[in-house]
Amino acid sequence: MSLAEQINTDIKSAMLAKEKEKLEALRAIKAQIMLAKTEKGGNSDVSDDDVLKIVQKLVKQRKESAEVYNANGREELAQKESFEGEVISQYLPAQLSEAEVEAAVKQIATEVGATGPQDMGKVMGIATKKLGGQAEGKLIAGIVKYVLASL
Repeated sequence: MSLAEQINTDIKSAMLAKEKEKLEALRAIKAQIMLAKTEKGGNSDVSDDDVLKIVQKLVKQRKESAEVYNANGREELAQKESFEGEVISQYLPAQLSEAEVEAAVKQIATEVGATGPQDMGKVMGIATKKLGGQAEGKLIAGIVKYVLASL
């Protein structure tokens, strides 16, 4: 079962269970998937990788919104965004720890023959493809900078 099909199945389950908040979060994912389908010139199929990118984007948006709401004293809205972020993040693969990302980046750097910070583009390109969905891009970029600076 593809990720999009799993989300549709979970929407039906949430509807039957009358889980309003969960249903809102799932519908947000479905809406973004539908937009992706229409953006690609009518291609009716969206790959799991595309859905994964959409889910990552939505989780990041929810985290940022929750932070803004907390900073402005709107705890009820922050809680809603955090809850939706948790529901949406269930569709992401298990996240890697910083140590695991660092080990992977070091391996990639040796594979491409990186010699310093000037090879950031080479290493980042491969690292984001290899670690996509398993770690945030910001974390990957920070670790790549750190690793390349120590070469």
